[in-house]
This record gives sequence, structure tokens and C-alpha cells, in this order.
Amino acid sequence: MNRFQSPEGLARPNGFSHTARTTGRTTVFVSGQVSYDASGRVVGEGDLAAQTRQVYRNLQAALQAEGASMHDVVKTVLFVRDLDPDKARAIREARSPFLNPEGLPASTMVGVASLARPELLLEVEAIAVLD
Repeated sequence: MNRFQSPEGLARPNGFSHTARTTGRTTVFVSGQVSYDASGRVVGEGDLAAQTRQVYRNLQAALQAEGASMHDVVKTVLFVRDLDPDKARAIREARSPFLNPEGLPASTMVGVASLARPELLLEVEAIAVLD
């Protein structure tokens, strides 16, 4: 149903696939998730790795509510406050246990000046396809 590729002729990706092709019929769009816990408190204030883990736990919970999992994710968009190479590396490391190494989603990482609250460092939205 979902096929992920990194074709020859393109730079080797680090933690994502260049393309995701799907023949599935059910698409789940997950709004940007931040590092809030169930009560709305920010988890990991000042700690990008901790916030990344909470964001991906939130993505898992949102997907599960729709009968999907991280293995069904074909695309993510990451918004990172004051992005730099060290922050990109920290995010890749912290999110790797949540991703399927055999089917890494297509992904875009964008640096932003701010998010909804000053203590938030990362927001991630996802698209999953299943069936």
C-alpha cells in the first residue's frame, strides 16, 4: 500500500525518504502536535529532545484514535524554533524510535521564529494513509 523510496541521483536522506507513494484509500491528517501532556502542560521546557519525544507520543495517540499508527505515516512537516544543524540532529535522534526504519516518511523540516507559546520548540504535523 505505501512505498517509500530514496532514488539514485538524489542526496542520501538522513531520517526520511525522498518519496512516499500510496495506493491506500483512507487518509488521516494530524494537526500540528506540540509537547503538551494530556492536561495541556508543556513537557520538556528548554529540552528539545524531551519535547520531540512528547510530540511523537502525541502523534501516536492521535493516529491511534483513527485506527492508524506511525507505520502508516507517509509525510511529516516539522516546524522548529530557531533551527540549526545541532537541533536538526537532536530531533532526528529523539524521533528515530518512533519511526519505521523500513518505511521512513517523506519529511520537511522548517525553521521558524516562534510557535504558539514561547516555551514550545517544535511542532509536527503528519499525514497517514491506510487501507
